[in-house]
Amino acid sequence: MADCVFVVAEFRGGDFRRVSYEVASEGRKIADALGVSLYGIAVGSGVTDKASQLGFYGVDKVFVADDPALESYVAETYVPVIASIIEQADPAAVLLAASVDGKDLSARLAARLEAGLAQDCTEVVCEDGALKAKRPIFAGKCLAWCEWAEDALPMISCRPNVMDCRDADATREAEVEAVAVEIPEARSRATGLELDTSGKVELTEAEIIVSGGRGMKASENFSILEELATELGAAVGASRAAVDAGWRPHSDQVGQTGKVVNPNLYIAVGISGAIQHLAGMGSSKYIVAVNKDPEAPIFTKADYGVVEDLFKFVPAFTEEVRKMKSTC
Repeated sequence: MADCVFVVAEFRGGDFRRVSYEVASEGRKIADALGVSLYGIAVGSGVTDKASQLGFYGVDKVFVADDPALESYVAETYVPVIASIIEQADPAAVLLAASVDGKDLSARLAARLEAGLAQDCTEVVCEDGALKAKRPIFAGKCLAWCEWAEDALPMISCRPNVMDCRDADATREAEVEAVAVEIPEARSRATGLELDTSGKVELTEAEIIVSGGRGMKASENFSILEELATELGAAVGASRAAVDAGWRPHSDQVGQTGKVVNPNLYIAVGISGAIQHLAGMGSSKYIVAVNKDPEAPIFTKADYGVVEDLFKFVPAFTEEVRKMKSTC
């Protein structure tokens, strides 16, 4: 009989990514519903000193593989190491982040462990001891509920910035156990990691995003969105049209061929609302659209719509935000 739920944390740049705490919080909810313990897996270089902090978000015990060879995610090293830890237990489920690395890792782990994988899930429930997970399909046009056969190991990757994250309880540290695992020699390796040191908020973890599309007309016009984003503490995104035009880097692209984001507030400026773009931001909590075309498809998805010339509205809106902040 299963005696635990596993969550796999992501460790990067000397700390856990926020999505790891979201996955841990979701894992705690599932473990409580099943009446089992919640175990974490932390892999990386220098991760031991941070591992106990997963307990702040509900993890009871963390199994740590700490080695310089694991500094960067490489499938050939991470997959066998994490799989060997999971194989030593009898988990009721395994949860990971549906991040860039997490999607790759979960697919490979599922194949190795012969688990049933539900990718990019937005909700997980436990009914009568059985798990069900909801995930978007067909570019977000439909939502599917997934169930598992009785003898299958459920593996669930959770879409970042969707699951509720528990308030950190600093008095609750997790037990940490170092595990001795054989790290295979990989045929590939990470030679470096290029990080954005500009201080900007990372798109996939941003709570507010201001995105611009073809309606911005030129790269220099994104400065008005940058100014609004600064006042809101937001990240700046872009549609594929704006990226293809060379106005923004691909790292800013939101959509089916870019990044999937789930902020509390998504402000779409001069974006028509093509289905590929909606697939990347449709699960945002609140969507505000600014477009001078009242028939733009984006308005069918928006919670609030502004039919106005963006070059008039955005600067005026930015000024109002600035005034409100000055009075707080």
